[in-house]
Amino acid sequence: MSTLDIRTVNVTRYVTPLREGGSLPAIVEADDGFLYVIKFRGAGQGTKALIAELIGGELARAIDLKMPELVFMNLDNSFSQSEGDEEIQDLLKFSVGLNLGLHFLSGSITYDPLVSEVDALTASKIVLLDSIITNIDRTAKNTNMLSWHKELWLIDHGASLYFHHNWEHWEQHLSRTFPMIKDHVLLNQAKELDTALTEIKEKITNTKVNEIVQLIPADWLGEGQDKLVYAQFLQSKLEKIDLLKKEIEDAQAGNI
Repeated sequence: MSTLDIRTVNVTRYVTPLREGGSLPAIVEADDGFLYVIKFRGAGQGTKALIAELIGGELARAIDLKMPELVFMNLDNSFSQSEGDEEIQDLLKFSVGLNLGLHFLSGSITYDPLVSEVDALTASKIVLLDSIITNIDRTAKNTNMLSWHKELWLIDHGASLYFHHNWEHWEQHLSRTFPMIKDHVLLNQAKELDTALTEIKEKITNTKVNEIVQLIPADWLGEGQDKLVYAQFLQSKLEKIDLLKKEIEDAQAGNI
């Protein structure tokens, strides 16, 4: 039984779409009175993106990186019936059921690496985490980080764990490292990799991985997909974290 707890709320009001990328997330209000950025199960990558978002976000939280609260969000079919925009109407129609929401950080701004630096330990933890979860989407072009109240917050892990888009051959990914880390926006600020590695080893145990993976709702898994595969994938990456660190150092030296 997982000791982690993800709250479930009901969407009560569709506020506005966020026309960023192809997935059309939106700001919505829930029955707890708070605003959330909802990631829809009916968007392009479907529930796989929600699984990656959930796992990546909770792993980040486990190593004390700042991450908005994640909630499961129930969406009923009344929203698609009252929406005038056909594209959004279709998205809402195909997203009836359980979706994923991130607490909306009102007043936050996109992190700009040209404006502010990240401390070396935080940068090191983020770069190592993104290597573990194979996150291809934290680059200078699209940082997927926010500045809020002068603190750095992580968002958008939906492009991570891309092995699950080719489920039949997932085992081939177990032995691989992550050379695309060379494009990470924080690569050259990650100067405390040894300290970050020690903290990750202490806090992301096999037990923690299993707790997070058990949070995945059953109806987010397609036919033949198994929660335990996610745990096995992550545990294989954690077992080779020293090799991932060496790869990051090689990228910093320009050898990748």
